[in-house]
Amino acid sequence: MSTSVPRTATVTDRLVEANRAYAARFTDPGMGARPVLRVAVVACMDARLDLHAALGLELGDCHTIRNAGGVVTDDTIRSLTISQRALGTRSVALIHHTGCGLQTLTEDFRHELELEVGQRPAWAVEAFRDVDQDVRQSMQRVRTSPFLPHTDDVRGFVFDVTTGLLREIAPNS
Repeated sequence: MSTSVPRTATVTDRLVEANRAYAARFTDPGMGARPVLRVAVVACMDARLDLHAALGLELGDCHTIRNAGGVVTDDTIRSLTISQRALGTRSVALIHHTGCGLQTLTEDFRHELELEVGQRPAWAVEAFRDVDQDVRQSMQRVRTSPFLPHTDDVRGFVFDVTTGLLREIAPNS
């Protein structure tokens, strides 16, 4: 006869329970997938960035694309291409932040993973030292992508995690 050991609740269990409470009071907002403000925001996944609050956004206002560092990768271009070509966005705001963890990594991270798991990841870490320069590089990647038809309004910012203020970064001349 086997005895079942009770499973300890996980963080995901807590999220699922919170979703049940949310769904109980949820009302369909009746909106489509096209962002009302026709903007896509690319930002770091850092948990300290509450983009909707920081930018005064409401549900349905924008597309939000987040990854480690907020860097513009091939997958970011993929999402922006779909956002622009299929869902009508025209503006892109790129938001990096102070104290980013990618400033403490190097591409050696990939090599360490290869040693640990026996396979090198196909992706680059995209680590950086100078956050302003990385924002400029991200703006340049968006502006020069042949897949993006709307590159007139591409702006880059650094969010200060201690003050909550955005600082705009001038593009490369």
